[in-house]
Amino acid sequence: MEDQIVFIINPVSGKGKRKNLPELINKTFNSEKECKIVYTNFSGEASQIVKKYFNKGYRKFVAVGGDGTVNEVASAIVDTDAVLGIIPSGSGNGLARHLKIPLKVQKALDLIKEGNQIKIDYGKINDHKFFCTTGVGFDAHIGDVFSKMKGRGFRNYIKATITEFRKYQSKRYEISMNGSTIMRDAFLITFANASQYGNNAHIAPRANIQDGKLEVSIMRSFPLITAPGIGARLFLKNIDKSIYMETYQCASILVKRASSDVIHFDGEPAEMGEILNIKVVPDGLNVFVS
Repeated sequence: MEDQIVFIINPVSGKGKRKNLPELINKTFNSEKECKIVYTNFSGEASQIVKKYFNKGYRKFVAVGGDGTVNEVASAIVDTDAVLGIIPSGSGNGLARHLKIPLKVQKALDLIKEGNQIKIDYGKINDHKFFCTTGVGFDAHIGDVFSKMKGRGFRNYIKATITEFRKYQSKRYEISMNGSTIMRDAFLITFANASQYGNNAHIAPRANIQDGKLEVSIMRSFPLITAPGIGARLFLKNIDKSIYMETYQCASILVKRASSDVIHFDGEPAEMGEILNIKVVPDGLNVFVS
């Protein structure tokens, strides 16, 4: 069982890429001896599927979907000897891009077949695990709005961002890390294990997924006229040089805010309370890479 691979496919994510996926998997692997293909039917089922097959002795699990699917699969195998593979087919593919996993299905399958793997860190915000980023503020608000839109994709994400930007107000946070406490009125705060949200939008260009630290990016409000420049910095990997951004590195952070509000973890929104405990878990996940 340890040599067999379980492919967990999110049927909603990346419909175009899924069209010939079973055939490509069967072509790359001996389907009867090397792999099983399982489709999810609802949010959260990917973790259940992984736990079921893990208990049967399987140790290789491939997430076929976006960062939400990757999070579900990876969360179920952290701190074990199991290995995560990724076939990116989401709207952002943040972890896959950070790890330089090919976005083309066949190339991603070939990478998994080669079997090279590394250990990476993962993060926790209260009881939720994350592998790319977690955070509060505007990006969490947009994640919540985006999750309720009829269509996904980068275009809708930009549409939501533009619409909500004019209305959003910075919030007050008490942030304790590295032995000191600071107060900030922040537009957003991102705690990054990997460098990007997805789509090569690098919110924490210096983040290293193997250094046992999180990159903390605190952005204050900025004038609307500067928004195009701020956006460009995300893709030019120099947002940390912006006068509106301050950055820190640490292994654990305590955040206090005035009331419960939405957070995001790997792009997925969730409601959490006034107190947030964020920390990194070093070398907690095995991943197939090139």
